[in-house]
Amino acid sequence: MKIAVAKEIRDGEARVALVPELVGKLTALGYDVAVEPGAGVGALHADEEYAAAGAHVDDDATMGADLVVSVNPLDASAVRKLEAGTATMSFLPTGQSLDLVADLRDCRVTSFAMELVPRISRAQSMDALSSQALVAGYRSAIVAAGLLRRFLPLNMTAAGTVPPAEVVVLGAGVAGLQAIATCKRLGAVVKAYDVRAAAAEEIRSMGAQAIELELETLEGAGGYAREMTQDRAAQQRELLSPYIAAADALITTAAVPGRQAPLLVTAEMVEQMKPGSVVVDLAAESGGNVEGAVPGQVVRIGEAQVWGGANVPSQMPGPASRLYAQNIVNLVTLMTRDGRFDPDYDDEIVAGALVTHDGQVRHEPTRELLMGA
Repeated sequence: MKIAVAKEIRDGEARVALVPELVGKLTALGYDVAVEPGAGVGALHADEEYAAAGAHVDDDATMGADLVVSVNPLDASAVRKLEAGTATMSFLPTGQSLDLVADLRDCRVTSFAMELVPRISRAQSMDALSSQALVAGYRSAIVAAGLLRRFLPLNMTAAGTVPPAEVVVLGAGVAGLQAIATCKRLGAVVKAYDVRAAAAEEIRSMGAQAIELELETLEGAGGYAREMTQDRAAQQRELLSPYIAAADALITTAAVPGRQAPLLVTAEMVEQMKPGSVVVDLAAESGGNVEGAVPGQVVRIGEAQVWGGANVPSQMPGPASRLYAQNIVNLVTLMTRDGRFDPDYDDEIVAGALVTHDGQVRHEPTRELLMGA
């Protein structure tokens, strides 16, 4: 049995789907591991490290592979070179990749999407969305601290006292909680808000102040928030305005895979912030929580600098790759039986992550989109 690690072709992608230190876990399961040359360079892993760990570095790594793993989906030309029955495992935004899904189906390639792994307790070790959100949340706090031209912690000196910076975090999922924790460790005064009432206790557990707006809670499935009405969104923005105006730094983290990010902060709200203030929008690639944020750029709105996130986990490729690779290894382990890659398609986790198999689109929402297209 053979697992191939594909080299990423997306611009700016530095992560890799398998790090050398985890090669041994796959070979122990009975797999031969083949790695395309340069696959780990962006994450600072040389080909020699993979070879030393027991992998083969091969230009034709994907040929004859039972499973091809990557961070982003293979492009259409690579899919068409795979033998029928080959499996792929990667992030696969099906709603934005219908042509690729059709190619996977027509080439009879079995594909698994990491973002579709069910958010259940048994699958926590395979939840790549959470592992990458952890990295993005940490990065957002470091970016905010780097752009902000003042101390985050309180400093009491003989020359006088420098008060701590005040940071507001919107969204208290994995990324938001990590942003809160990191800002607190750096000494900032942190306030945070989430539309889910249950998140207030998690915010307080991180040492931050939970902003309570006395609005209807929006608990949703899978730990995500339900979509809010336009009236509620407008009311929420009005109530959040004074908190944002008083903040030295604002970090927004509200995003749901496959959906437009909710607009939480208008340009007018940003214009009320103090000179030198900083805004970090982790959801910029999916529409943005902040009006005017541009993915991959820093723009000025009023007197504030607004940083739009673009492929943020790849900005810390070392830990992002290590965590993602462990997610991959855990999922492969689940799908390995009697020394073979043999997924149990009746298993809740396997069935949840499955997109295409045996010439069919097995993910119902994607099948419906394809039929509509």
